[in-house]
Amino acid sequence: MAAEVGGVHAKPGLVQQLVRFVLVGGFCALVDFGIYWLLLETGLWVHAAKAVSFIAGTTTAYFLNRRFTFTDASTGRATQVGGFAILYTTTFFVNVGTNALMLALLPEFTLEYAVAWAVAQGLATAINFVMLRTVVFKA
Repeated sequence: MAAEVGGVHAKPGLVQQLVRFVLVGGFCALVDFGIYWLLLETGLWVHAAKAVSFIAGTTTAYFLNRRFTFTDASTGRATQVGGFAILYTTTFFVNVGTNALMLALLPEFTLEYAVAWAVAQGLATAINFVMLRTVVFKA
């Protein structure tokens, strides 16, 4: 939530938004990774598991970031929802593609899937913060 100054909500600054984004993102990453791992354990094809887990984490991220991170943005606009959908469709392909690329490049070892997931998640997260802050949830 934005701090109140004289009865008016103050706009959260870059650092405050970044901290909130990291906290929300950490929670959403747990949602994403938990579902990814669970689906892998059921034997689902790795790329389908990554796609489903990304969508679950993304849906959670939209609602939490809109509510807690980018509180100064107007909410519910069709352009905001559309911008979010376009951004996350793009980062979906970046995320799933990076995961697949990492799995192709990494040697087989115990944490191979976790490392591929972390690299893909890190890249998508960096793209998302910049675009959410400057385009989708712009005040």
